[in-house]
Amino acid sequence: MTLLNQKHATLEAAIAEIPDGASIMVGGFGSPGTPFALLDELLAQGQTHLTLIKNDANEPDIGIGRLIRAGRVDRLITSHIGLNRIAIEEMNQGRLAVEMHPQGLLAEKIRCAGAGHYGFLTDIGLGTEVAEGRREIECDGQTWAIEPAIRADVALVHADLADAYGNLVYRGTAINFNPLMAMAADRVIAQAFRVEAPGQLVPERIHTPCAFVSHVVQVDPATSEQGRRTHAV
Repeated sequence: MTLLNQKHATLEAAIAEIPDGASIMVGGFGSPGTPFALLDELLAQGQTHLTLIKNDANEPDIGIGRLIRAGRVDRLITSHIGLNRIAIEEMNQGRLAVEMHPQGLLAEKIRCAGAGHYGFLTDIGLGTEVAEGRREIECDGQTWAIEPAIRADVALVHADLADAYGNLVYRGTAINFNPLMAMAADRVIAQAFRVEAPGQLVPERIHTPCAFVSHVVQVDPATSEQGRRTHAV
């Protein structure tokens, strides 16, 4: 099988490799950069007992909100759930475990995993409820909290442009968490509006090199960004 065939996959085949119980990073900041087509297919295929890692919980009827509503998510690691009343209800009823981190710490925990680090030291949140449960050390006369890195089995990311080898180019605010997550998972599945032949991308525009990407799925830009059902082409 050629590298070309390994990376450019159908929507169904790419998502079918995700097992029950997987930990999944999901790119996006609200709607921008969220891989809606991949999430819709994950919902359709029925994987359960998932751990999701995303900056936010989307709204109830789009993105990961649909997975939460369907009871597919056991644990959510995030920085914000305020726009998703279903997620709040599930958390309050004890059906959804929610682990909250300030946004900057969440981003750095993911970045550290991608860089191959165990974690990092920070003074953010010392003496507040943010620090509850964290290990602390003394160094150079100052107290530091240890923040472990976060890594996942799978990352689902959204790119504006890709090539068949898996090189990815993000656009505008859709950059957000996507390039960090693409480095911090064992398997990376990317949806892209356009998938070009090898050699067509300008090298210095590439945000995520193909070495990090397992599969690329081409999706329809007319529907994907709005969180509606999207079919691979």
